[in-house]
Parts: sequence; structure tokens; C-alpha cells
Amino acid sequence: MNQMPVQGAQVVSRIAGLLRIVGRRPEGSSLVEVVRESGLTRPTVHRLLTSLAAEGLLDHDAKTGMWVLGPEILLMGSVASARFPLEDIARPSLRRLAEETGESAFFSIRRGAETVCLLREEGSFPVRSFVLHEGVRFPLGVASAGTAIMAFLPQGEQEQILADWPAHAGTFTQGHTEAVVRANLQRTREAGYAVNPGLVLEGSWGMGAAVFDQAGRPAWALSLTGIEPRFREDRQEFLGRLLMEEAHRITNQLQQPG
Repeated sequence: MNQMPVQGAQVVSRIAGLLRIVGRRPEGSSLVEVVRESGLTRPTVHRLLTSLAAEGLLDHDAKTGMWVLGPEILLMGSVASARFPLEDIARPSLRRLAEETGESAFFSIRRGAETVCLLREEGSFPVRSFVLHEGVRFPLGVASAGTAIMAFLPQGEQEQILADWPAHAGTFTQGHTEAVVRANLQRTREAGYAVNPGLVLEGSWGMGAAVFDQAGRPAWALSLTGIEPRFREDRQEFLGRLLMEEAHRITNQLQQPG
């Protein structure tokens, strides 16, 4: 009997992990990809995915073999959005950023040791970077949004993340070595905004600014992404200023009572 709560918690944790993996990409994930990313056995993954599909939380595309988020997730998200009216607050800032810069603008949230992209607004510049879209997750300290958030966390919290950096960064470790990340965090604190010089994908640059909650902690971030020539040093100050202005605007709205 003593083992039942642990077993139940383990199942919930596994299900949540599978939903996150499938939800990272709009096109979904194959069974092989889910097995590899989850670290679970193929029979276990297949059994859980099938059960989630039976409940409407996932769908399985018979033609492509991909697992995608199901209609129940949409319904739950619609209900939850009423409690978190972030789109109403952030969307105007994203539109202004996209219009003034021509780049794609994004709004991301911190979830534990990751950032998750929530909203996107496409810019007018015809050449775009497709590294970031809704649902994409990055470890804190990776990409511009994660760097902007991590840079303004308490120093002790930063050091906890950096203490086991390779395990935290995973596949991004090669481009984001601990030394590179520490330097990026320092530059971000000094400038007020983060710059990602193509570390996630060569030629794809990004810039981000943190948005703070009522306790003064960095909980969200605005970011811009595009191709390298659009983010050269002579333009970074302009982009950084716009990002910080809009981040400050959202922070003020989120901190207003009621």
C-alpha cells in the first residue's frame, strides 16, 4: 500500500513528460522520437500514448505515424487561458515589435528549468528563422529568452543550474559551453537584454528581454529572431531598446493589482 502513491506519481510524471515531448512541435513526434527523448521502453511509451489517444489528449496520424496533441488539450487550454490572460497583455507588444523591426517576435514563459514559447508574431522581413515557434522548449540559459530570464535570477539559483551544466543543457551543450553561457549572462546583466549569436542554429540570431512578475522575478521574456545580417552590432542597440521598452510595459501591466 505504501508504494501506491509513488507508483501513481510516477505514472503522472511519465504522462506529463510524453505530452510535453509531443507538444514541442506542431507536426508532432514519431514513436521512435518519443521513446528516445523520454528514455522509456517502446512498449511502455506505446501503451501510454494509446491510452492518451483514447482520452482525446493525443491523436495518431495513421498516414505519417506521428503523434500529435488532441482536441481535449485544446479544450483544456481554452479554459485555462481565462485564468492567464497573457495573450491580451503580450500580443500588442509583439505586434509593435514585429512592425517596428520587421523581425519575428515571441513571448516565452519560464517553466521550471526551461522556457516555453507561448506566442508568436511574424515580421514583414521576407527571410525568417524558424528555430522558434509556439511550444518550443529550451533549457534556461539557452537561446535569447532563456538567457534573458536566467541572467536576472538570484546568483545562487544561477549557480545551481551551472553546477551541472552539461546535464541541464543536454544537446545544446556544444554551442553553449559553461564559459560561453557565463559570458552571455554577464553581458545580458550589463546591457539589460540578451543576444544569441547563432548558438542554437548557425546564422539564426536572437535577442531577448526579461519580463518580471509581481515579486520582481524574471518569469517571461520577449524576443526577436532572424538571420544574422539583421542583428549586426550597429542594429543591436536599437532592437535591444525596443525589447526593453515593451518588456517594461508588460511588466507594469502584470504588476498592477487586480
